[in-house]
Amino acid sequence: MQPSQHMKTRLAEMIRVDHAGEHGAVRIYDGQLAVFGKIKGMEKTAELVRHMAEQEQEHLDHFDKLIVDRDVRPTALGPLWNVAGFALGAASALIGEKAAMACTAAVETEIDAHYASQMEELAETEADEALLAAIEKFRAEEAEHKQTAIDEGAEDAPAYQMMTKVIRFGCRAAISISEKL
Repeated sequence: MQPSQHMKTRLAEMIRVDHAGEHGAVRIYDGQLAVFGKIKGMEKTAELVRHMAEQEQEHLDHFDKLIVDRDVRPTALGPLWNVAGFALGAASALIGEKAAMACTAAVETEIDAHYASQMEELAETEADEALLAAIEKFRAEEAEHKQTAIDEGAEDAPAYQMMTKVIRFGCRAAISISEKL
């Protein structure tokens, strides 16, 4: 059964926002690596970030392909998210390892909720089993990133509560905007 026009529009919104989010995640890790990759003694942190960045790149590659294969317009705000993601990653890393991990934990908290909502919607409608399977896999990896960040001291970051509230608010705003624009 073919999805309704409404569901086709909704699937395009999901792909657009997930593509934007994965692009933003890659750029956050790029910013963190730009800092940690240059500081002696930060090799362990750089390796952790590099591992998460590689997984995010796999997610982005998947959504890059979906954007093309399904003829979905990417977000018009891609250039903004490109700069903002890198700046957030670099700024959090400049504050320190725990702040970078707090950034990761905050972002992944919002992505987990976002992907959970999409999974529920896709499961209810049975509109796109392949997209549902990809989101399930990516959500599990994002949860792993969050746990890694917590294990590495995210909650011990300076001004952790304030920092995570601001980052989570920014993520929710970016999600809402990127679905439509």
